[in-house]
Amino acid sequence: MQKLARVLDHYLVDPILGLIAPGAGDLAGSLLGLYAISLAIRRRMSPVIIARMLLNLSIDALLGIVPVLGDLFDLGFRANARNAKLLVERSERDGRATARDWLTVAGAALLFLLGTIGLAVYAVVALLRALF
Repeated sequence: MQKLARVLDHYLVDPILGLIAPGAGDLAGSLLGLYAISLAIRRRMSPVIIARMLLNLSIDALLGIVPVLGDLFDLGFRANARNAKLLVERSERDGRATARDWLTVAGAALLFLLGTIGLAVYAVVALLRALF
């Protein structure tokens, strides 16, 4: 996994894929990043760690689809290197999650909830404006 992360993130394959083929390159990079998730599942890591790894890939994919800016984001965020580090560090702890893992996943869930509520409020206001 560390070799794959090095190739994708440090040798800039992930950002270059996204730059050459916007959307498709980012999808390919995310699919390659799922290898770390499969390793974590095989090693019976905590579901919180797996969720955190999926969150890293999701952030990378979501922001990576923005042309040029997303590729610049890929240069700094390095989701695959983050996931490789999580895999190695948490393997040393028998696959158990830390308090930071829990806080990261809980914070992401809270942001998702707030975003969903905000979108629902926006939809209701837009509907009321259209009706009246």
